[in-house]
Amino acid sequence: MKYLIAVAVAAGMLATAAHAQQVTCKAQAAEKKLAGAAQKSFMTKCEKDAKAACDKSAADKKLAGAAKASHLKKCMSDAVGS
Repeated sequence: MKYLIAVAVAAGMLATAAHAQQVTCKAQAAEKKLAGAAQKSFMTKCEKDAKAACDKSAADKKLAGAAKASHLKKCMSDAVGS
């Protein structure tokens, strides 16, 4: 029983750590103290990479129509940041 509790706690910690590692493009740009053209270039590339990842995620989930559009909108806002 103690083993099962320990496994459940460890799995919860891993899931939380994976979610915490997802840093938005805006946060990365701020962390790198980018401004002007460097920031614009970085954001453009980051948004392009995020779009590709979100498209792949939607394809993996076999989404179409409104479900795909909703997924892409949320995925992109999560990846790029507000």
